[in-house]
Amino acid sequence: MNKPEMADSDDGLFKPGNKLRHIKSGGFYKIIFLANVEATLEPAYVYESLQSHDFWIRPKLEMEDGCFELISE
Repeated sequence: MNKPEMADSDDGLFKPGNKLRHIKSGGFYKIIFLANVEATLEPAYVYESLQSHDFWIRPKLEMEDGCFELISE
């Protein structure tokens, strides 16, 4: 079994500091960094809600599936 590659912040569609809008909910978020899920080493984004300031983690593939759009400052 091959070991999955570790996430590299340059590999993601979104970069630290990017601001996003969730298309369905309209919520606004800021990317903190690209990390790895410990159990699977799957790349995942750590991001912050700009409304509640809660932090969230979402798999990279799910985050980049078109549900979020990059917004300008």
